Amino acid sequence: MNDASHPPGLIAPTQQCVKAEPVLRGAPRECGPLPFLIKRDGTWLYRGSAIRRKELVCLFSSVLKRAADGVFWLETPAERGPIEVEDAPFMAVELDWSGIGRDQILTFRTNVDQMITAGADHPIRISHDILTCEPTPYLLVRPGLGRLPVEARISRAVYYELVALAETEIVHGRAMVGVWSQRQFFPLGEMPCLDENGEYSEDCDC
Repeated sequence: MNDASHPPGLIAPTQQCVKAEPVLRGAPRECGPLPFLIKRDGTWLYRGSAIRRKELVCLFSSVLKRAADGVFWLETPAERGPIEVEDAPFMAVELDWSGIGRDQILTFRTNVDQMITAGADHPIRISHDILTCEPTPYLLVRPGLGRLPVEARISRAVYYELVALAETEIVHGRAMVGVWSQRQFFPLGEMPCLDENGEYSEDCDC
């Protein structure tokens, strides 16, 4: 098994780095695909082995960028290369909140101990699986180099906390369940329809 406790910087000793053409003065060396993988659960792998030192994960995450085409890169002033990411590169693993209603503030801690407060600059979005329609929530961590940002996937436990804090608001004429943070409303889903018996119905007119 490869020892990933001390990966040798961004570049493996045998990996060749070349200047991309045209070469810009001071531009980092292009090193081709780097042997890193970020798993869906936020685990970082180096050559197939988990990086166990959190300090290294935090260091690498600080130089993570997302290109305009959506590809993730590790880039230092000296060298750069693309890496593989299964889903989002970060996980939101803890939630702290204060206030109520529109004055509520939601602050998330990521798996690299970054504190991010949801709001206009850090919106929450919900993605639904095409086949199962299962919701997956994400939090914007920082912008990318194009329209696709760097995000954290919100863990299931934290998502359940959000659901517990949810309120109902009318968004574009539709009743939505969601949460407030910094006077921004973030829908989590449509308000479920209930029949006269208080049971869920797909046919009722909400």
